[in-house]
Amino acid sequence: MRVLLDACVLYPTVMREVLLGVARAGLFTPLWSAQILEEWARAVAKNLPDQEAIVRGEIALLCANWPNAELRADPELEAKLFLPDPNDVHVLAAAIRGGAKILVTANLKDFPTRILADHNILLRDPDGFLIDLWQEYPEVVAAHCEAVRARAEKISGQPQGIRALLKKAKLPRLGKALS
Repeated sequence: MRVLLDACVLYPTVMREVLLGVARAGLFTPLWSAQILEEWARAVAKNLPDQEAIVRGEIALLCANWPNAELRADPELEAKLFLPDPNDVHVLAAAIRGGAKILVTANLKDFPTRILADHNILLRDPDGFLIDLWQEYPEVVAAHCEAVRARAEKISGQPQGIRALLKKAKLPRLGKALS
């Protein structure tokens, strides 16, 4: 299953790590565009200016790990599309161009479901998307969430409960399901 990941689900880190962990396990094929990756980098640079070089390295690693995930821009396709926020047209165009079945974003209001339905694309928030995967593959999703929790604990030097960590990462239903 081909899934386009919007910039807002690549940042924050915990959400990205959970999503990419289950993608690594083969539960879906992630897709993005250079513009989506650049939006992620700009968001980090704006919020954490001292972390920009780190996120650029993470993007390079992401592209190396998934060399076929990055979709080229298609200005002609973008010119034919309409969304409430014109700045999101490139996201829909990438999903269409990549043959995505699902677009995962936290900005649901910016992507009217009827417009996505015209292109056979389902809109999902990251928590709902991961809950669906957990219901189908509970051991796989739980294992990757635990790995992310353990890394967060090691990095912070503080205990990290799975429910609190996932809630902070805007994945509250998944956190509740796993606790």
